[in-house]
Amino acid sequence: MNYRLSLLDQSPINEGQTAAQALEATLNFAQKAEALGYHRLWVSEHHDTDRLAGSSPEVLIAWLLARTSRLRIGSGGVMLQHYSPYKVAENFHLLASLAPDRVDIGIGKAPGGLPLSTKALRGYTQADAVPGFPAQLQQLTHYLTHLDDHLAGNEARALPRPPASPERFLLGASPESARLAASLGWNFVFAGFINTSEQVMTESVLAYHEYSAGQGQALVSLAALAGETREQAQALVAEQHNYRVTVSDRHVTVGTREQAEAFVKQAGATHYQIEQQKLSVLHGTPGDIHQQLRDIQRRLCVNEFVIHTPLTDAAVRLKSIELLAGQH
Repeated sequence: MNYRLSLLDQSPINEGQTAAQALEATLNFAQKAEALGYHRLWVSEHHDTDRLAGSSPEVLIAWLLARTSRLRIGSGGVMLQHYSPYKVAENFHLLASLAPDRVDIGIGKAPGGLPLSTKALRGYTQADAVPGFPAQLQQLTHYLTHLDDHLAGNEARALPRPPASPERFLLGASPESARLAASLGWNFVFAGFINTSEQVMTESVLAYHEYSAGQGQALVSLAALAGETREQAQALVAEQHNYRVTVSDRHVTVGTREQAEAFVKQAGATHYQIEQQKLSVLHGTPGDIHQQLRDIQRRLCVNEFVIHTPLTDAAVRLKSIELLAGQH
């Protein structure tokens, strides 16, 4: 098979488990992924939740880099709207200096939490005082690119200067995000486990290919769970759901009804809709899943998939990636 497999891990916290134990499971997951030959592992950013331990991907990336030797490690992703693009560039240049040619910077624009954590991350500034996401990404691109000595004393440089720049990926779920990535020279990752529309995935990836003119790569991230039998895999995903909250023209997807209700409360909404949605997870035997990945590869010219295993049980997640690697 001529496509790469990579992974996204969200450091899920099982019931009765501590955050420290969940983070240790992420380390075990990374080390297993490296031993199995996966290309990269990304960690996510979520705030003020008892279900996911990874609130600061840059810190977790440093820890994982120190405990692995070949696997590329990155963010899937840093939620740029909360931060100074200059500081984000500094963080990733430092990481790329600590582990040359092993660091990916993945940037997203989802809130990564509920309204109270978003407000706290912004330092209680008004949302309309923050530059738009395209402007922030353009600033970040500048700081990741412009490190020349002749700029010293004239403008801020995001030092240190790493031996190899971190690979850049914009995480998105729309053709608009794909075009933005292409316009700034970023690779693009379609978040198929967030936007499960096959039509939107097709439009987004093809838009990236058109606007990038072959200068970058498009990846697809999908939720997937492999079992030894189709029946086993079906049983594991049967009770998995997300909840889509609609408040005015805003939409957010969360993992539990409790989170959905908390979002409504924190947003101060009186008119809203909470809709239970079944998770879209590729599942079955490893052969079943790889057949679906091959179909997407042929149709969209995608040469790498970032697999997200949504279940919280560490043993199930490890077994799934072992099965997938064995068929690759």
